[in-house]
Amino acid sequence: MLRSNALEAISLTTYSGKLSATDSININDVIDSQAVLNPLANIPGREDAPELVPHTQLRRRSMATVEGRATLIHALAHIELNAIDLGLDIVWRFSGMPDQFYRDWIRIAKEEAYHFRLLSEHLKELGYSYGDFPAHNGLWEMAEKTRDDLLARLALVPRTLEARGLDASVPIRDKLKRVGDAKAAAILDIILRDEIGHVAVGNHWFKYLCSQRGLDPVSTYAMLAEQYGAPKLRGPFNLEARRAAGFDEAELAALQMPG
Repeated sequence: MLRSNALEAISLTTYSGKLSATDSININDVIDSQAVLNPLANIPGREDAPELVPHTQLRRRSMATVEGRATLIHALAHIELNAIDLGLDIVWRFSGMPDQFYRDWIRIAKEEAYHFRLLSEHLKELGYSYGDFPAHNGLWEMAEKTRDDLLARLALVPRTLEARGLDASVPIRDKLKRVGDAKAAAILDIILRDEIGHVAVGNHWFKYLCSQRGLDPVSTYAMLAEQYGAPKLRGPFNLEARRAAGFDEAELAALQMPG
């Protein structure tokens, strides 16, 4: 069963095991969409490293040094690991959606696993490993806040936190190019290409639920962002990527309003 397999994968504590289990989920497997599943252990399963600290405790390092670039690649790998867990979590946790919903998010989890591998392999080429630097847990903290509300999860994880990656990817890529790390820059291009599709999936299902419930997407998003304490979004925004990811002009206009 596809959703049961997602719960099993997210529960695994070794990163290698989680990657293998995510890869092995058959996207065309039977979908137990009405089942109510319960984890047998704390999720997501994690190894002891990296140490998780508040984001204010993370030091920025110059990308002109190998260690500085490694710190950045490590932070990006941590985001991708969280994204694997987020894809798996939305599959097992929320019942009653159309089959395509679950297939979409399993596909996304698989692509996030690919991104994590690209980044962790490049990190090794720089002389480091995932877990060598501290990281923060902001993505998963929002997942915990929205654990009982699928509409809020869709609004505030893919459409807010992950959509910020659309804005940040190009400036980061350009900095990596300037310091001569062409391979890392190429990885960022792959991630941006795929993340546009991932955010588009979040947009599609958010608007699907809004339509089902007779809700206006723009005002509903604003209400949920306030209710759950989502971070305030500040530009510059990658409007081209956001349009490609399914944000319409009314949403983009609201995004750019002052205050």
